[in-house]
Amino acid sequence: MNPLRKKRLFIVLGILAGVAIAVGLALTALQQNINLFYTPTQIANGEAPQDTRIRAGGMVKEGSVQRSADSLEVRFVVTDYAKDVTIQYHGILPDLFREGQGIVALGKLNAEGVLVADEVLAKHDEKYMPPEVTKALKDSGQLPKEG
Repeated sequence: MNPLRKKRLFIVLGILAGVAIAVGLALTALQQNINLFYTPTQIANGEAPQDTRIRAGGMVKEGSVQRSADSLEVRFVVTDYAKDVTIQYHGILPDLFREGQGIVALGKLNAEGVLVADEVLAKHDEKYMPPEVTKALKDSGQLPKEG
């Protein structure tokens, strides 16, 4: 192989290696920032990973909201009408948060099966429900009929 072709080959291989490293780093960064959605049924069945940030959603169960008297600690139950999951949150809940409404919580599942949330998102008008919650309720056959 002549020296010019050898030099071109090394340049092409160097560029390909650089692109492969860049793609690998980008995929690693994206994978660490992904928040997969799990329904209460999936969480109760053990399908959700512990100590990994996930999104969970459903309807806030009536009568389940427990607020701490001396802190911003709140515990409530989210249901997809098949299974329930307890969510623990420390902070101010959104103004539109209330029992019987759809929410999505972001946080980590602890060893007791409680989702320790660092963010709670509530619907923003009377007809809106997060798409993941709508799909989960539709799959369980519990989506209220619109009429």
